[in-house]
Amino acid sequence: MKKTYQLQTTNYQLTIGWLYPDLMSTYGDRGNITVLQKRCEWRGIKTEILQINNETTDNELKTINLLFGGGAQDREQKIVMENLIKKKKVLSELIENGLPSLFVCGSPQLFGKYYEPSVGVRIEGLGIFDMVSVHPGPKSERLIGNVIAKSLHPELNNINIVGFENHGGRTYLGKDAIPFAKVVKGYGNNGEDGTEGIVYKNAIGSYLHGPLLPKNPEIADWLIKKALEIKYKKIIELQDLDDNLSEHAKEVIAKRLGVKL
Repeated sequence: MKKTYQLQTTNYQLTIGWLYPDLMSTYGDRGNITVLQKRCEWRGIKTEILQINNETTDNELKTINLLFGGGAQDREQKIVMENLIKKKKVLSELIENGLPSLFVCGSPQLFGKYYEPSVGVRIEGLGIFDMVSVHPGPKSERLIGNVIAKSLHPELNNINIVGFENHGGRTYLGKDAIPFAKVVKGYGNNGEDGTEGIVYKNAIGSYLHGPLLPKNPEIADWLIKKALEIKYKKIIELQDLDDNLSEHAKEVIAKRLGVKL
């Protein structure tokens, strides 16, 4: 059990980039930004949110320490991709250099090789994630429901992850790609191979909405810690917070789904 937190004061500061919040914030994904801000605030870490849109310059992108992208419908994804492709060089460099990032649902599809919507032409992605996403068609079953998964992330190894998925697209990873987690209950990337999400460098892609971070604060803390360590070039030890509520919520969902954590 973690100890109750006390407010701290530090000189640390992080700039969090938020990809196209007006177009890509379905299913409560903006809650992930709130969690990152609050868990920093409770530790005395100042945050600034850079809302990334069509007008965002390459120099502004280079100032971010942590990146988040949420989900969207096919129409919005196409609109976003028309501008996002112009930022490919800088975003690729940032992620290659270890920028801590979280992409949910529609965002990882755009950071993959391509996404084929149910209607219309293929949307070419940034090719940062070794994966492709395909929507089987308007009459296909959507993959919807609560998910319990076991993390396969090298630095978040074996933690229990709880979330909610709602997607029509099926994602398939390249042969050397690392899944974010192994599905215990739910569908995951495609409902076939038991994988959920993808990991590349310090970037995580996942289908889990809900939003993801309030239910899994360990992931939020890993992103914050990594961002601080890269920015300040030293080992950072984050103060423990009282996460009893989220831990209890995980147990309740697991019990409801008949899974023992």
